[in-house]
Amino acid sequence: MPPRLPLLTLLASAALLAASPPPQSDVYRAGEGGYHTYRIPALIVSPKGTLLAFCEGRRNSASDTGDIDVLLRRSFDGGKTWAAVQKIADMAEDTVGNPTPVVERKTGAILLLLTSNPGRVTERQTGLRDRTVWIARSIDDGATWSAPAEITAQVKQPDWTWYATGPGNGIQLRGGRLLVPCDHNSQDGQRYSHAIYSDNGGATWKIGGIAGEKTNESAVVELKNGELMLNMRSYHEKNRRAVQRSRDGGLTWSPLVLDETLIEPVCQAGMIADGKGRVWFSNPAATTRTRMTVRLSGDGGRTWAASVARAAARRHDRAVV
Repeated sequence: MPPRLPLLTLLASAALLAASPPPQSDVYRAGEGGYHTYRIPALIVSPKGTLLAFCEGRRNSASDTGDIDVLLRRSFDGGKTWAAVQKIADMAEDTVGNPTPVVERKTGAILLLLTSNPGRVTERQTGLRDRTVWIARSIDDGATWSAPAEITAQVKQPDWTWYATGPGNGIQLRGGRLLVPCDHNSQDGQRYSHAIYSDNGGATWKIGGIAGEKTNESAVVELKNGELMLNMRSYHEKNRRAVQRSRDGGLTWSPLVLDETLIEPVCQAGMIADGKGRVWFSNPAATTRTRMTVRLSGDGGRTWAASVARAAARRHDRAVV
């Protein structure tokens, strides 16, 4: 039975972690700093090893609509302590959010993709010109940032209404391409995930492949064989994550499948690939926003060998890492 030992070891480790949860740090807490609620977290590691935790600061309520800013806190000790809150984007009483950072390896620049709309407009009310796409840059490890620059014309088709970057993080492929998972709504209200990409370090952007319908918020990784895996929030009424793959750098995607292992309540999820080629996935693994779970795959997301679950009530009062 030796071939089974690695799996048993992983499961034993998962059970141990479940019994002794890792320490947590409250990065943003509702009601502090002049914001009613903090939502839509994104976490990335800079080339210097700094943790950058972005989120939306919702000024007056927990609503997706209204006066919403993009905030950042940095940690220089692996998440044990956090520096003061930085405001990265503030468009007065309008909404700006869906922070999606990506690191450009050659220059060390940190790029942050964002979306905005008038504060009075809800997602269902969004017209063809309401939702816009922006980018901000930092070249000093996140200490300072450029003013957001609009890139809507580069990455949004004229007949799209709602649009969102991420939320989560983008990636840089081994060949240098920057790839950011996004989503949009068509005029008839159908949802689609898609990707945008840059082959010149983020100077300009293009629209990549459009995924199957009934998908939106997404995450992407590059696998050991160079294939991309796009993992998406799904509206197929099956409470399962949707998955599509690409072998051409995100220009086209394979047919959509639902991953029967990845249970979801229709919610944001996170996914990264590490230096050993393993894929890590996190989401609330239930039909409600409870049971936060981390899963590990050693075969490119074909199977998920281990998980650590932590029961938790649905909460919107804080963002933790």
